[in-house]
Amino acid sequence: MHKRINPVALTILCVVVVTSGCTFQLSRNPASLPTPTILITSTLTPPPTLVATNTAIATLISTSSASSNSATQISLADFCADHQPQALINNFKSALQTSNGSLLASLVSPLHGMDARVYRNERIVNYDQQQAQLLFDSTDKIDWGAAPSGLETKGSFNDVIVPALLKVFNKDYTLTCDQVQIGGATYKAAWPFAGINFYSVYFAGTPNNNNLDWRTWLIGMEYVKGQPYLYAIMQFFWEP
Repeated sequence: MHKRINPVALTILCVVVVTSGCTFQLSRNPASLPTPTILITSTLTPPPTLVATNTAIATLISTSSASSNSATQISLADFCADHQPQALINNFKSALQTSNGSLLASLVSPLHGMDARVYRNERIVNYDQQQAQLLFDSTDKIDWGAAPSGLETKGSFNDVIVPALLKVFNKDYTLTCDQVQIGGATYKAAWPFAGINFYSVYFAGTPNNNNLDWRTWLIGMEYVKGQPYLYAIMQFFWEP
C-alpha cells in the first residue's frame, strides 16, 4: 500500500476563482488542499455530432512563469499508434483503485494541470500536480454543477469523481482512440477540448438494465517532452 502525503503538514491558502468574477473562501481543515480553478461552462454547446473525431494537433504553451516548456505537437495517427497513452490510462486506473496521490500527481500535465468535469455541460475544475497529490485525502467540497435531475452536486474529488470513474474502471470496458464511444443517449455527445487527443473508456452496461447503465469517461492527454500526461477528463452517461 502506498503511503499518502499528510496534508496536515502543509500550510495552504485556498481561493477559488470563478470566471463570473466573484470569489469566495473555502473552509480550511487538515485535509484541505490548494483550491482548483473552477470554470463556469454551462453555456458551452457540444457540436451536433454523436461520435466526434478530433483531427487537430495539440500545440499548447505553458502559462507558468516557472516553466518554459511547451506541449509536443503530435498527429492523430501518431497518437493512436503510440502505446504510451494506454499505459497512462492503466496507471490512472491503478492510482484510483489504490488511492495513490503520488502516482496520480505524476500523471497530471505539468503545464496545464488536469481539467475534471462531472456533467457534460457543467463546470470544469482544474487541478495542478500539487493539488492532485492530495485529492484522495482532501474533504474540500466543490460545486460540480447540476445533475440531469436538476439537483446540484457538491462534494470532494474523492467523493464525486473517483466513484464515477471506478464505475467504468472496475468493469469490463473498451478503449477507443479519438472517438466518443457511448451507449444509447437522448443528447449529442462531443469532446469539447479542441486540439487535445483523447481516449474513450467505455462500459457498455448490463442487459438486466437494458444497458442503460452504460458509462463513458473521456481521457484527454497532452505530450510534454515526448510523454503523454492527463489534460482533461469528463464523463457521459444515460440521461432521461
